[in-house]
Amino acid sequence: MEDIVNAYGLDKYDEEEDVSSPWDGIAGLTYYASNTEDPYITMKDDDEDSDLEDFQIKATDNLVVVGRVEKDCTNLEVHVYNEDENNFYVHHDMLVATFPLALEWLNFDPTDEKPGNLLAIGSMDPTIDVWDLDLVDSIEPAFTLGTKPKKKAKSKKKVGSVGGHTDAVLDLSWNHHVRNVLASGSADFTVALWDLSQGKVVTTLKQHTEKVQALQWHPFEAQSLLTASFDHTAMVFDCRSPTNSHKTWTFDGEVERVTWNHFSPFYYLASTDQGFVYCVDVRMDKPVFTLGAHTKAVTGLCLSSRVPGCLVTASADKCFKVWDINDNKPECVFDKDLGMGELQCVSCCPDSAFVFAIGGETDFKVWDIRENAAVRNRFQGRTASKVTGPSPPASVDPVALETLSLGTRTDTFNKKRKRKKKKPAAESS
Repeated sequence: MEDIVNAYGLDKYDEEEDVSSPWDGIAGLTYYASNTEDPYITMKDDDEDSDLEDFQIKATDNLVVVGRVEKDCTNLEVHVYNEDENNFYVHHDMLVATFPLALEWLNFDPTDEKPGNLLAIGSMDPTIDVWDLDLVDSIEPAFTLGTKPKKKAKSKKKVGSVGGHTDAVLDLSWNHHVRNVLASGSADFTVALWDLSQGKVVTTLKQHTEKVQALQWHPFEAQSLLTASFDHTAMVFDCRSPTNSHKTWTFDGEVERVTWNHFSPFYYLASTDQGFVYCVDVRMDKPVFTLGAHTKAVTGLCLSSRVPGCLVTASADKCFKVWDINDNKPECVFDKDLGMGELQCVSCCPDSAFVFAIGGETDFKVWDIRENAAVRNRFQGRTASKVTGPSPPASVDPVALETLSLGTRTDTFNKKRKRKKKKPAAESS
């Protein structure tokens, strides 16, 4: 036993050794901010430079904003799409407090003379949150339009208030020619016209008798606004005198989407929950054609940005379809189940005639429809050398909507308002 004690030093087992510092012996665990600074790493990587390059927005990039809801979490994802470099990735995302129902990009910043990069969001709340997409770590909107009522009024019919809406905001449309004007459609049966420079409603349209589901400003005539509702109607308003100057069309079913035909400015398209698409000439009382496009609601309706006659539709029946409506003779060119559940929306890239972003129940995708041979063969060589109809003005100064003469001539947009010193919005981040 004594030999074992001496061999292993068991008699000194409980004696403590002197330690000069608790950190002695761990110098090799030093943490460096990057691999470039670590002297023990001889093969440096280029990941940091690559990440920095991905973070910079190039002139050839397109931004795609997606509203995503997962359980109790709602966020906006800002994706970068570059067709030339075949890049598509998430640039940054933002948490939002409510379920997004409508997204609309705009470049009018009431706190800055220069064009901005903003996104207006309509939701289940009666307010409209406007976010600055250039702020990556933003935790709140740049500003908010409207106010939340303390208590909902107990009445059978919902009517919008002077200060904004009283129910969910279902759709938004920004006026590209009068940059400080935003239109919103609501479940309170009204359409509100907002002056962004003042942050308030200047006109409320109350002609619809049900929820206003869709709306869009005319691509060239700044005074013309197209609206559609659950009351089975679509209306075109002359916003110089909206009470007295509007025209109504009635369709079979609740109207889901509307879009102007930017190749034929007298025409617009409307889709319904019954699966029909209607083409309307605003100079006529009845549709030019009626298309039985889907077996369920047509929830996505979009024309190619640069190819006349190329129409795409998306539906709750899970199908995505490409149509040729040239000469008002619609023909289905291609249809496919994209495997994303019920499709909810579709939008065309402004710079690429055949690239569409499609949102579905379970996923979304950006797709170049020229991957299909039938689409390539049908539309090959068909481009618009010139869009017919009145040309939009090159530039328009912000004006107060009350004093705006909304004509189609360029010189009617030159009326300037007296500029006031702007104060940052209360909700600015």
